[in-house]
Amino acid sequence: MFKLLSLVALVLHLANPALVLSHRHGHHDQTPLADVHDFTAKPDSGSPPTWLEKYGQQIDQPFSGPLSFSHLPYSRCLEDETTRFDIAVLGMPFDTAVTYRPGARFGPYAIRSGSRRQRETRGYTLSWQNNPYELGSKIMDCGDVPVNPFDNALAVDQMEVAYSTLLARPVASSDSTALSPVSARFAKDGKQHPRIVSLGGDHTIVLPILRSLNKVYGPVSVIHFDAHLDTWPAYPGTSTEQSRVTHGTFFYLAREEGLMTNTSIHAGIRCKLAADVAAALQGMADLENDVSVGFQLISTDDIDDYGVAAVIKRIRDRVGDSPVYLSLDIDVIDPGLAPATGTPEAGGWTTREVKRIIRGLAGLNFVGADIVEVSPAYDNAEITGIAAADIVHDFLSMLLSSAPPTPHSMWAPAKDEL
Repeated sequence: MFKLLSLVALVLHLANPALVLSHRHGHHDQTPLADVHDFTAKPDSGSPPTWLEKYGQQIDQPFSGPLSFSHLPYSRCLEDETTRFDIAVLGMPFDTAVTYRPGARFGPYAIRSGSRRQRETRGYTLSWQNNPYELGSKIMDCGDVPVNPFDNALAVDQMEVAYSTLLARPVASSDSTALSPVSARFAKDGKQHPRIVSLGGDHTIVLPILRSLNKVYGPVSVIHFDAHLDTWPAYPGTSTEQSRVTHGTFFYLAREEGLMTNTSIHAGIRCKLAADVAAALQGMADLENDVSVGFQLISTDDIDDYGVAAVIKRIRDRVGDSPVYLSLDIDVIDPGLAPATGTPEAGGWTTREVKRIIRGLAGLNFVGADIVEVSPAYDNAEITGIAAADIVHDFLSMLLSSAPPTPHSMWAPAKDEL
């Protein structure tokens, strides 16, 4: 028993750092362990350092910070009239003209959230071979248009006024090499105008956008990525002028108002079409109407039959040298890859195919672009928001590139070692 107690006492003695130090250095040489490991004291003042002195800037992690697109500088550009930019990201959280599932009012939020792992300092991509944030243009997030959710006529006017306000803003860059020659070349006043990437919102937002662009550029050609035509005259039961304005009729109305050229084109169409009883072919009624609105059509299946390169060539040949607006409905992508949308259609293009086509369009005379119909309530693990955010990054590179990127070099040719 005595030996056991002695062993316990020895263990307790060794477990006490202060006693161990006193045996090694003498009682007066003891140094409290708290002081040994205290790195917080300033060497001169003895007071703890500030965060900035010890750790530096208060950077935003991918999962933290205010929510702006790709952590870009954020400003309420509509009220701060001193804000200057060359390209603005603008949210349009409008979704009260849909025919099926609502929820795209949360699209701007979802796209910004999907962009959180993107940032200016890590914007270079192998596919584009550039970083759009390092090409000399000032790009910023201008927030959202505070659209009225109860009155569609009011909301459409608010979006038009907002877009026109930013479009009339003087550009930020003084270096002409950093600016696109497109806006000055096609603008009625011969001046440089900013370009806007809009985050929808349902597809109706394109009507007020085209009205705004028309004031500056006149009629424009539209490249329209979508599963649906969106050129229908009206839906059954229409009884008022305002009820004609929906996310499936806005192109028809734009054509009535003379906002588009006769050289527009759809890409990715696969929706069901209405039959003309008097026509020999089913679906001819919708297609004939579509032609009258000024569109040619590339179906989803054309990418299998003719390939990506042929799709790109068809689009480029169609719009030619005209001023071009690009509108992309996220439902052009297969719902297995982008489920968060209001009117999903099976059998769409892959995200990679869409991104590849966009790269092939660089160098056209783009005056603006949008991505619409992201409804995050139907998403899974943010895959639609992430895809949409990545496409917006592609838009920025597209707007600032004078030609499609050349394919990067492949691996060295294999050698026969035998």
